[in-house]
Amino acid sequence: MQQAGKYLIISGIILIVIGIIIYFSGFRNNWIGHLPGDIRIEKENFKFYFPITTSLLISLLITVIVWIIRKLIH
Repeated sequence: MQQAGKYLIISGIILIVIGIIIYFSGFRNNWIGHLPGDIRIEKENFKFYFPITTSLLISLLITVIVWIIRKLIH
C-alpha cells in the first residue's frame, strides 16, 4: 500500500510541474480540440462539443508516459 502512495505522490508532483511550465511559458494549445474527429456543432442558441480525437490522443500520451515510468522504476 505504501508503494501505491509513493506512485501517487510522484505523479502528482510531475503533474504540478507540467502545469506550472505550461501556465508560465505561455504555451498556446490551439490544436487541442481542433483535431479532425473532434465533434463540434455550433448553432444560434446551441453549442455541442465532444473532443473524441483529442481525448484519445491525451489518453495515449498518458499511457506511454506511465509505461515508461514503470519500466524505469522496475
